[in-house]
Amino acid sequence: MLTDALTIVLAVVSALLLGFAARRVLDAPVGWPRSILVGLVVFVTGPPFVNWLLQQTGLVQPGEAGDARAAFAAIAVALLAIGWIFALGLGVLVAIEVIVPTRPLMNPIDVVRSAIKRRRRTRRYLQILTIASRHGAGWLVHGRSRVQLELTTSEQRANAIIATINDSGVTFVKLGQVLSTRRDLVPEPYLSALASLQSEATTLPWHEVEVVIETELGAPIDTVFASIDSEPLAAASVAQVHTAELLDGTPVVVKVQRPAARVQVEADADIVVRLAERAETHTKFGQDLRLASVARAFTSTLLEELDYRIEARNVEMIRSTLKRREERDEGVRITVPRVYPAASGARLLTMDLVDGLPLSRARDRIATIPKEERETLATGLMEVVLEQILVHGVFHADLHPGNVILREDGSLGLIDFGAVGVIERSQRQRLTAVMLATVSEDDIAATDALLLIVDLPEDADLDALRHDVGIVITAERHRPGGDGSIFSRLLDVIRQHHIALPGDLAAAFRSFATLEGCLKALDPDFDMFEQALPMVPRLLRRSQSVRQTAVTLQAQAAVTAALARNLPRRLDSLLSGLEDGTVGVTLKGFADEPAKGLVEGVTAEIVGTLISIAALVIAVVLVVTGAGPVLPGGLRVFDLIAAFIGFLGFLGLLRVLRQTVVRRGR
Repeated sequence: MLTDALTIVLAVVSALLLGFAARRVLDAPVGWPRSILVGLVVFVTGPPFVNWLLQQTGLVQPGEAGDARAAFAAIAVALLAIGWIFALGLGVLVAIEVIVPTRPLMNPIDVVRSAIKRRRRTRRYLQILTIASRHGAGWLVHGRSRVQLELTTSEQRANAIIATINDSGVTFVKLGQVLSTRRDLVPEPYLSALASLQSEATTLPWHEVEVVIETELGAPIDTVFASIDSEPLAAASVAQVHTAELLDGTPVVVKVQRPAARVQVEADADIVVRLAERAETHTKFGQDLRLASVARAFTSTLLEELDYRIEARNVEMIRSTLKRREERDEGVRITVPRVYPAASGARLLTMDLVDGLPLSRARDRIATIPKEERETLATGLMEVVLEQILVHGVFHADLHPGNVILREDGSLGLIDFGAVGVIERSQRQRLTAVMLATVSEDDIAATDALLLIVDLPEDADLDALRHDVGIVITAERHRPGGDGSIFSRLLDVIRQHHIALPGDLAAAFRSFATLEGCLKALDPDFDMFEQALPMVPRLLRRSQSVRQTAVTLQAQAAVTAALARNLPRRLDSLLSGLEDGTVGVTLKGFADEPAKGLVEGVTAEIVGTLISIAALVIAVVLVVTGAGPVLPGGLRVFDLIAAFIGFLGFLGLLRVLRQTVVRRGR
């Protein structure tokens, strides 16, 4: 019994020692289960191998008592044999690590949750693929489809896409609506088909809405609102809107997010990206649209839009762009609603009720307004949008006729600030240059300015691009009023040449294009090209005031002065180095700590590899020479030394191999 217990203890100790040695020698985490398993194998095979080796060397003979030299040699051979058994065990561990790397053990609860989540995602993924195949849109993902042969026209394929999106749920409808505004990515007739998507949804029962409101308020509804209409003013797939009154009697609208909206969007966001990546890999359609990057940007933006605190900040940003216009007291008054933070939260947004009708439903009322007033409204709205984009760099990025309200007093109001674009000053200057060149009908300057703000593909034909831009600019001057937009046609040129337009500038161009729909709703005869482009020089002067120019020059002068102060010292150092012959060149890429660490690590591995190989070569040479003192049994001392040196060299090579595999895995 004692012998069995001692054997078990020794087996466990052997397994633990092997695992500890593997972690120390290989300098990498190795899973304990596999370490213990290999350690047990080493323990079981070790003693028989040592006994067999001692008998083969003649150091141990049954029934004979050896002298001290023979005992010393036997101990040395046994230790080396055990060392080599351990080394071979380490080699097995390295091979297993290369094939199946160790992964950290997850919490059992996390494993179950991950499995459930993965199962739901897989089921949803297969559901989307089934819907696409059923409607004949499987070619979007696979590149070919059995039904695709029946879809012989672009219109049929566009209708198949719309049917697939409508059946796939809120996230895909939102994606389609975003793509419907990306004229730089989507050609006709897909663009028009996507524009027909609607996100109307059934209304939620009031008790579910009430729970969300009170959860976000952290208090009963009657402590914040005097009254709230249980019937929604509007309902969409992500939220619904209710009219209400605050305790002081202020009329407001309350935007309430559906309880399951975030869960559904988060579940579908990963699927959208996966499908887009697959479509971009397998289809030319996906490659031309760059669907993977579009999908990643879309899902990121959509998740942000689900946090209504971001929308509240967007409202204040847009309000700040209108302050100077109010101070100048010029043109049409355009307002944005106030946000009430005490009555808002991540899933709840309370704003002023903007009285009136959206332009999309105000045709009868607009018809009663004199033409001069309608033209004034259109001109004022256009100037506000141009000023937001070119002067302030903050603009409403979803300004369609449904988001512009014709108020009861004849002014205009803006709503729905989930999407707000931001453009830095340098990009605004380049965009202004494009528009100024367009005004002067300078196609070369317009193209050169455009090239400063886009990502040009390597195989781009610049001459063809300049030609197409010039055709658009020239034709626009003679095109009949109301026949499209110059911004839409420039986006067509950008798409046709497969040019990637940065997201912020794509939003700006999109705003120019969708703005035209608002202007046409106010005045069908409004000529955006004739009215908008001449405003650019005036807006340019507004963005470059004397004070701002002076501050810019002062900042540049301060930077120049700081550089000038260091110039004498740098010149003196350079001249001294030239005189002493000590001038050196430092590669910036290797000057930082990560680069130094990489170079030092690679150098250490090269040196370690050479030393390990040298040790193995020395071991082979010692064995082959057959020289050196002879021990009892005919074993030579050089053989023992060769076995020890080879053992060290083998461990060194294992360590280098493991580190190489780890680096490649990263």
